[in-house]
Amino acid sequence: MRILVVEDDKDVAGFVVKGLKEAGHIVEHADNGRDGLFLAASENFDAIVLDRMLPGGVDGLRLLETLRGQGNVTPVLFLSAMAQVDDRVRGLKAGGDDYMTKPFAFSELLARVEALTRRGKTEAPLTKLAAGDLEMDLLSRTVRRAGQKIDLQPREFRLLEYLLRHAGQVVTRTMLLEGVWDYHFDPQTNVIDVHVSRLRQKVDKPFPTSLIHTVRNAGYMLRSE
Repeated sequence: MRILVVEDDKDVAGFVVKGLKEAGHIVEHADNGRDGLFLAASENFDAIVLDRMLPGGVDGLRLLETLRGQGNVTPVLFLSAMAQVDDRVRGLKAGGDDYMTKPFAFSELLARVEALTRRGKTEAPLTKLAAGDLEMDLLSRTVRRAGQKIDLQPREFRLLEYLLRHAGQVVTRTMLLEGVWDYHFDPQTNVIDVHVSRLRQKVDKPFPTSLIHTVRNAGYMLRSE
């Protein structure tokens, strides 16, 4: 997807842009409302992440109201430190499709942005996940490969579940830290590498083909050959 991020805080913008790019999206960034409005009105985007308080003479509400007045229906997620109920209501009434407050978890932001582009689709709750001959039962919390039961520690189970839910996709370090360890920052440790290695010893090593693959300079991917 092509996503526009309009955010003047350098640290927040860098974090969001980096995470979205790691997730495979094309990202444009504007650090003020005037430039953000120009980009949003002149180019095609699948979604916009928009701050409320912006420099440049155009704040988030005015930017969005202008876009909607032009007939632009691009889905917009407000990302703002303005967290009062009235603030959220104003953002939604101005034409926002969703509203998140700071501080925030990137994994939730990514999920919400992607959800905006697929509204109208419904998915049944999953009770089982599978890839090739690997099966995970979410109700009994059991894992089998080629019919053979695999005993996993709770963290290993969560890691494998996350990989299975994103089977065939590159899973980045940022996504794993937030989705499995609940870290909203990078602690600069090798905790991910250690747990992936342990998981491979149980899920891949006893079997003729590997399911967990390293994607160089990106992260990991679970896929069946």
